[in-house]
Parts: sequence; C-alpha cells; structure tokens
Amino acid sequence: MNDTSSALLGPAEIRDLAGRLGVRPTKTLGQNFLHDGGTVRKIVRIAGLRPGERVVEVGPGLGSLTLGLVEAGASVVAIEIDPVLAGQITDTVLGRFPDADFEVVLSDAMDVTVLPGEPPTALVANLPYNVAVPVLLTMLQRFDSLERVLVMVQAEVADRVAAVPGSKIYGIPSVKAAWYASARRAGTIGRNVFWPAPNVDSALVQLERREPPSTSAPRERVFAVVDAAFAQRRKTLRAALSGLFGSGVAAEAALRAAGVDPGARGETLVVEQFARIAEQLPDASDTGGSPVTPAADSTEGAE
Repeated sequence: MNDTSSALLGPAEIRDLAGRLGVRPTKTLGQNFLHDGGTVRKIVRIAGLRPGERVVEVGPGLGSLTLGLVEAGASVVAIEIDPVLAGQITDTVLGRFPDADFEVVLSDAMDVTVLPGEPPTALVANLPYNVAVPVLLTMLQRFDSLERVLVMVQAEVADRVAAVPGSKIYGIPSVKAAWYASARRAGTIGRNVFWPAPNVDSALVQLERREPPSTSAPRERVFAVVDAAFAQRRKTLRAALSGLFGSGVAAEAALRAAGVDPGARGETLVVEQFARIAEQLPDASDTGGSPVTPAADSTEGAE
C-alpha cells in the first residue's frame, strides 16, 4: 500500500485523469467528481465499516471515494455505467492499493440484479443526483443483505428521505425508504469539494436496515397506496384514494377499517398505516405498482 498521504485523488489528479481519459463531466449522468481527501475520509468514517466488509458503491466515477473505502480495508464492488470510467478504475485502485479486494461491474445500477462475490452488507456512494432516490430504493429492494447505507445526495433529497410524518417535505421517498430502513441526515458536504462544483448543496443520508412492517399486503400494493396518497397531496385520503378503491365511499370504508381518519392527508401517516390501508384493497385492485418507477420515486409531490 502506498503512503496514505498520496493514496487518494486530489483536485489536480482528478483533472489530469479526466483529461487523459477524455472525460467531460455530464449532467445526464450526474457526474460531479469528489476531489477532497478530507471529505472522502469523513464519509468513510461515518459509514463505520468493519475490516473486510463487503461494500457496494454506485457511480464510482474516477475513484475518489472508492480509494477511501479500499484504504479503510473494505472489500469493494463498484457499479459504473460509463465504460471509459469502468475501464480505468481498476488501474486507479490497484495502482495505489495493489492488494485491494476490488471488482467493477459495467452496468446501469437499475439493471443490476446480482453482484459478484459475497453479498454486500453496506452501500456507500456518491449517487448521481438525477437518479438518487430510484437507485437507493432499488438497491434496498434487491439486496436484502444490505444492513447499512450511507449515500451522498442533493441536500433537498436527503431531507426528504429522512423526513418524518407531519413535515411539509414528508412524501413518497420518505415512506418508501421507511419500508426498508430508518433514515437520518448525517452531515452536509460543501460544493467546493467537487469538480465541477454542483449548482446544489449536498448532504449525507444514513439508513439502517429494519424489518418491513408486519402486514399481509405485498410491498407493491403498499407502494401503490403511497403513490396515490401523495399524487395530489393537498387532497384528503378519502379523495386521493378514491380512484384506487373505485369510489370515495369505498375509500372511506377502507380507511375506517384500517383505523385511519378519511379526512387525514398522506403526509401524516407512517408506513405501517399505509400498509394497513393496502390490506383493504381487493386482489383485483393490486396495481403491481413498482417501487422504482420515475413517477413513484421522484421527489415530486414531496413538497
């Protein structure tokens, strides 16, 4: 292993490496490369990884955070959608840490259903901001081995994922994340530690896996109720769920059976209450709503 003072990538190295690869950061892929070693080590420290722990990273880019994870002794599998970056990152990692336990998967994270090696127990990543919530929920859904998550996202998204019932920003991402885990804000990241500097503030959100609510309703049905409840968040649940149940009268009956006030709004309910409502849906009404559709997991409607 090289001396740790030179183990991570600094601003000049990031620009030089990008230049040699002909990489220009794109908004389409949400590319903003982290170049501050202090920030990298802060993220790794907050993640609290165990020596040898299997970690999945989404969107490693040029490898800044990846190097920090490897430096901490983690076994890392990185998912990278950009073939140029995916082709380079192994050389970057092994050039600084020749004995690193590291693999890269060239793919869109939304398409990954299996990962090589041992199942990961942690997800640590600087997520592309334009797809952060769908990627986060997809990873939690597909990899139930994940016990802990620490991701950097747009500050507004971090707030929404970690929001609690009754707040103005509590919405679809908050409820769906709560199905899998407890979430909290874990710090703020300044704009000047990225190249190029983003136009939005960044923050860390930390999640700890928990058992999903005890319910007879499948997750897809619960998430369909969540989607409907927040589609027009100013409506009462009786009105918002009338389409799902067939009429306002049927929605009110279902809500009362679930022990929920029909005049309440979705922003006041915890995930367990959404599950009780979903139990009232007849099988024929199961929409099979996906937890990762853009409409379901964008931050729209969470304001």
